[in-house]
Amino acid sequence: MTTTNNFVFKALAIIAWLIFIGLSIEAGGLLVNFIFSIVNPAFVGKLYQKLDLTDMYARSKWAFFSMYSFILFIAFLKAGLFYKLIMLLTKIDPLKPFSDFAARQILQISYYTFSIGIFSYVARQSAKTVAHHGYLTDNLNPFWEDAQAFILMAAVVYVIAQIFKRGLELQNENDLTV
Repeated sequence: MTTTNNFVFKALAIIAWLIFIGLSIEAGGLLVNFIFSIVNPAFVGKLYQKLDLTDMYARSKWAFFSMYSFILFIAFLKAGLFYKLIMLLTKIDPLKPFSDFAARQILQISYYTFSIGIFSYVARQSAKTVAHHGYLTDNLNPFWEDAQAFILMAAVVYVIAQIFKRGLELQNENDLTV
């Protein structure tokens, strides 16, 4: 592998780590925000993203918990997605990339991506339903506005996983014939 490719590979790993750390901080901040929304709602305005759903909590605990569950689940799925990517980038052998580990990781990344897209879509539709009942949900849209992009990305990553799987089969056949 050339020095340029090795540098790009390491740079991608560093970027993935930075994104993972940012997504983990976001997920943790949202979890703290959720806890304070229940324990001390007056303090929520001073917290991360000032996600204040106290009116929703006062009117319907079901709506509050369902919306926050979607927000937290999507945030943790995004962090998990980048953790899987980091594992792939740190453990893949650039000289022999078609490995069982790489194929499994890429397939899992496609599942995580698809799950994020589906949960985002369901959450957006649930927020629309909750909004029809008079709840204010405009501040929730940034948490699931990219559902279609994640679903499309999952399809692309799934195809790449299948190509890796086939590449692994060909590589194993080649190893047996030599």
